[in-house]
Amino acid sequence: MLQLNVKNETSRLRAVVLGTAVSNGPIPNAEDCYDPKSKQHVIAGTYPTEEDMISEMEAVAGVFKKYDVQVFRPEVIEDYNQIFSRDIAFVIDDKLVKANILPDRNREYEAIRHVVSQINPDNVIELPEICHVEGGDVMPWNDYIFIGTYSGSDYPDYITARTNTDAVIALQELFPEKTVKSFELRKSNEDPKDNALHLDCCFQPIGKNMAILHKNGFLVEKEYYWLVDYFGEDNIFEISKDEMYNMNSNVFSISEDVIISERNFTRLNTWLREKGFTVEEVPYAEIAKQEGLLRCSTLPLIRD
Repeated sequence: MLQLNVKNETSRLRAVVLGTAVSNGPIPNAEDCYDPKSKQHVIAGTYPTEEDMISEMEAVAGVFKKYDVQVFRPEVIEDYNQIFSRDIAFVIDDKLVKANILPDRNREYEAIRHVVSQINPDNVIELPEICHVEGGDVMPWNDYIFIGTYSGSDYPDYITARTNTDAVIALQELFPEKTVKSFELRKSNEDPKDNALHLDCCFQPIGKNMAILHKNGFLVEKEYYWLVDYFGEDNIFEISKDEMYNMNSNVFSISEDVIISERNFTRLNTWLREKGFTVEEVPYAEIAKQEGLLRCSTLPLIRD
């Protein structure tokens, strides 16, 4: 049996689900895209090839191997995008919560049944249908659970709004000993530079007490400043609009001092090294074209 344990984003990783780009399917039609960035690349003819995405994900698998992390992969569904395993479930403490994602993507969860079956069924939670939530919006951080949400009355109009208030309330009820802190995110169906698809597109804790942040991703300024106060200005790496577009906040921590990052994130990677982190650089720019990066394609199961 798998003894799940995830208290935060940065403790030493022991087991993880890494998505797969094998049999990723044909290039979608622009009108079928779930986010503005994918749509942009479909229209421009620059949508990533399966071959490139497979090699990028294998580079990450190689880093996990180097650090002796147990890696699970989804069963391959033919012609189906299964890269972003973070969307389909998330672990808090010893519980795995099945995400209520876009209905078209339910098969992705079925493809990790071989992992879920190794977990005590009492620790696998399915939220009521009314609760919309994806793992990219949910960040356990010790005594806190940070959640990205959108509570506007026009929520149904945004295919980019993935986590609703009902889910925030449900998670607070599930984890009463934690403080659930929600953040309203800026949403756009059309402009990827004005769209924080998930909380990890504009914020991520790193190390013991640092964070990567993008102010414009937050709809409510005081919520952004709450994070600045919480982590402290000197401990924050503020990314620009272009850096957010390229997913600079979507790195992935193997431990408090080892971070997997995209090799083109020159400014960020330099800062991380100056702060004492070991940065494992990988190519991930093709996968980034689908508005997701390293955190999005990993589902941590066990951390120390």
